[in-house]
Amino acid sequence: MCCSGFLKIMMVIFNGGIFLAGACILGVGVWVKVDSGSLLGLLGNVEDSPGLSQLVNAAYLLIGVGAVLLVIGFLGCCGAVRESRCMLLTFFSIVLIIFLIEVAAAVVLLVFQGLVQKVLGLLEVEVKTRIKDNYGNNTEFTKLWNVTMEEFNCCGYKNYTDFDGSSFQKELGEDLYPVTCCNETIGRCSTDKAYYSGIDGCLMRLVDLIEENLVIIGAVALGIAALEVAAMVVSMVLYKNIGNKA
Repeated sequence: MCCSGFLKIMMVIFNGGIFLAGACILGVGVWVKVDSGSLLGLLGNVEDSPGLSQLVNAAYLLIGVGAVLLVIGFLGCCGAVRESRCMLLTFFSIVLIIFLIEVAAAVVLLVFQGLVQKVLGLLEVEVKTRIKDNYGNNTEFTKLWNVTMEEFNCCGYKNYTDFDGSSFQKELGEDLYPVTCCNETIGRCSTDKAYYSGIDGCLMRLVDLIEENLVIIGAVALGIAALEVAAMVVSMVLYKNIGNKA
């Protein structure tokens, strides 16, 4: 009985955390969808591009993930407190499906690494087009890119040449680039300055950031997988104990 009570408490604490995480993710998803000033604005009007139109669904993905986590947290907590075998079995089934999907996704990423490069290539073409069409012309787009470049000390998607032929140059001069491309906050950033400054593109900064935190990302992924396995085991133990009492 003592062991069963301990498992119940752990289930409530664990799934309470899942419920709160789901609420946060759901809130972020709603915010991204509603707020036109979200980071998706960096890409401009992606709805017009068949290659990047799916990125708009990122908000729906967050909303879906948040909703699933809310359901999982609810089933886990209520199933343990009310000793409902139906809820515990449903909880186990959902977590098992998610775990299998995660394993399948990991295998796909390992086997089809070339797919990542293909996606990045598609992004490069489309984002460069957006920069040329909107940077210096669309106030919101320009502001978001400026904030991003200042925050990560980067320039464009790949490098300063991404701004060649942009509305920014058409308005201010073909020999000028954003000051962040020259690692400056004021003054004029000419072609020579941008070239010798050698500021990396924002894509490279993002890749470096991921590589620097690869161990942490891997540890978090393994931790999540371990928690999922533990949750499934505990839910089945409680399911069996409830059956024995019946």
